[in-house]
Amino acid sequence: MSQSYGSDKASSRCLNKGTISLVSKTFLFYDLETSGLSGREDRVMQFAGIRTDEQLQPVGEPFNILVKLADDTLPSPEAALVTGITPQSTQADGLTEAEFVRVLMDEVFIPDTITVGFNNIRFDDEFIRHLLWRNFHDPYEWAWSEGRSRWDMLDAVRMTRALRPDGIKWPVDAEGKPTNRLELLTKANGIDHLKAHDALSDVEALIAVTKLIRDRQPQLFGYLLKLRDKKEVQKLVNLDDKQPFVYSSGRYENEFNKTTVAFPLTAAPNGNVLVYDLRYDPIDFVTLDKKELEKKLYASYEERQAEGFKRLPVKTLQYNRSPAVAPVGVLEQADGWSRVGLDRSVIATNMKALLSYPEFAETLRTIFENKPEYKKSIDPESQLYDSFVSNRDKLRIEAVRNASPEALADFHPEFEDDRLPGLLLHYKARSFPSTLSKDEQSTWDEWRNKRLQMQLPGFMKSLKKLHTQRTDEHSQFILQELQLWAENILPVNDY
Repeated sequence: MSQSYGSDKASSRCLNKGTISLVSKTFLFYDLETSGLSGREDRVMQFAGIRTDEQLQPVGEPFNILVKLADDTLPSPEAALVTGITPQSTQADGLTEAEFVRVLMDEVFIPDTITVGFNNIRFDDEFIRHLLWRNFHDPYEWAWSEGRSRWDMLDAVRMTRALRPDGIKWPVDAEGKPTNRLELLTKANGIDHLKAHDALSDVEALIAVTKLIRDRQPQLFGYLLKLRDKKEVQKLVNLDDKQPFVYSSGRYENEFNKTTVAFPLTAAPNGNVLVYDLRYDPIDFVTLDKKELEKKLYASYEERQAEGFKRLPVKTLQYNRSPAVAPVGVLEQADGWSRVGLDRSVIATNMKALLSYPEFAETLRTIFENKPEYKKSIDPESQLYDSFVSNRDKLRIEAVRNASPEALADFHPEFEDDRLPGLLLHYKARSFPSTLSKDEQSTWDEWRNKRLQMQLPGFMKSLKKLHTQRTDEHSQFILQELQLWAENILPVNDY
């Protein structure tokens, strides 16, 4: 049975931490269902997680938690139709964000946990970081401190398909193109996945796929698991001893199993590295000047679709994102070269040309270091990445999250960081609304109304379109619930 949490049970339903602590490492497989695709703007509506030991056997009961959608958010109708989760269901059975975060920190992201998902590093983890930021918890330590780490099975699946496919059935989509969608991968391999896009069902399916790869390709599985440590990645991909390497990433072509041979070019911001895709002849790019390279890097979607446009085959490899990388020698087995559509001569020729123009790497380094900043938001909830919080403010943040509702009502810490006072108001409004003064309530209402007005046009456009496209009874029920939600939370004159 899974652990279900109601808003009045957040502190009473806990795992036996004494039992968990006896295990040196545990995996925490998790998945989110959200109100939309933006970790910054959208919200977690369902969290599911299953802890296993290092042999992938379950430890304790699963987590299956709904999170109350606050009345400042209009969810994406498309997302609601996929998940089947309505705002009303989260209000009836969910935890507030503050209650949910306490469960995460006390019971889920415990020390020595390896957190695993399917595209979690690029998607789910972003939601977790912004959730923690909004609720006065450190947005980073859950992923690395006290023996914690994170891993992403999507890139592991991609590399397994490209390099060691034996023993696993690999699906294609309706057009016959290779796909690594979780629900199709489970179907092809006879794995029960009864309710795709339900978070708990997806987690169960993910564990089954993880076991499949471990059992069929144990050597590759163990190797990729080690790459959650960025020091292991740096042993292979570094600028002190530049060598070509195999790289599986969603940025690469589907027809070549999302895998290529790349080469470390130069330093990238935040201690990362720029890599070049050796599938492509560098001569098309190495003689371009800075302005021409910038034009390619910052081209609009329409410009990229134009006939004759050649994409610059350079990307940032981030060491701390568990990239799926391997030595070139792995291509010598299992028909590896043909599976990724390359051969040794192409790699050797392109690498020689690349190294003949050292100024190319230097120009790219300068461009990336001076990359134009996106316009910064004035909303403190969206300012997570603007800067780090000072040690003094970390103490005040801890005091906020430990304060009782009674104490919060008249709690006004003298923060050094000017993002935090506004964040505190929003924290109180969402999870402790009775603590707001009249002035605070007025400020919150003004902010909430502006946020809703920004969301409303897209929400209404989608709602109207889907009402005519999705005529089955279940879809119509979901859409009607969304319409009622909007009517209830929007100011009377705005709907």
